[in-house]
Amino acid sequence: MQLHAILPFGSILTSNNPIYAPGGVGPSAYGLTDMELGVKYGFLKQTKHRLQIGSFTMLEIPTGSYSKGLGVGRVWGKLPIWAEKDLGPWTVDGGMGYAIINQHQYRDYLYGGFLVKREMSKKLELAGEVFSHAREGFATPQTQSSTLIDAGGYYHFKYPGLQLLSAYGHSVAGQTENYGYVGLYYTWGKDRKTKTAGDAMLSAQPLKNGFD
Repeated sequence: MQLHAILPFGSILTSNNPIYAPGGVGPSAYGLTDMELGVKYGFLKQTKHRLQIGSFTMLEIPTGSYSKGLGVGRVWGKLPIWAEKDLGPWTVDGGMGYAIINQHQYRDYLYGGFLVKREMSKKLELAGEVFSHAREGFATPQTQSSTLIDAGGYYHFKYPGLQLLSAYGHSVAGQTENYGYVGLYYTWGKDRKTKTAGDAMLSAQPLKNGFD
């Protein structure tokens, strides 16, 4: 089991294109976004002939400003199931989840993705992902469904458990969407080098599916 907490700083950069109204219209904003708390649990271990399967239940705490569009304004959650298989220096990872959001102009939605990662060296890992989500609601930037291709990676510093994470993604179908991510990620504990299902995912956000 792994516990996970992130307090992110983000921005809302609206396009002010009427086609995305009301979610894509209004002033831009910067600041704290919603805090993420998660519990990752691998309940089926990987073997030579078996996938590793786990869940990464997450709660989003309303620390971002709802009036500025930086937060949902209520606690909401994600319920994913992911599977992983290591093949030498390669890792494949995929699955799907369901987001539950009880807020005006937001909606519950399905999401899922498939990732391929390769360990280039002991310090560097690179990955690419196909990710898709359904409509998330009129108050979000993702008013319509979209499918994206993402690319990113880990850089492991000499200090144990400390990594630099980065990723960039752009839509290839559905609503136009693109994003970028750079962050420091730190893990600790006696089992921090032990893999659980979903360890291929490049962190709290970098790749979109949210299974770190």
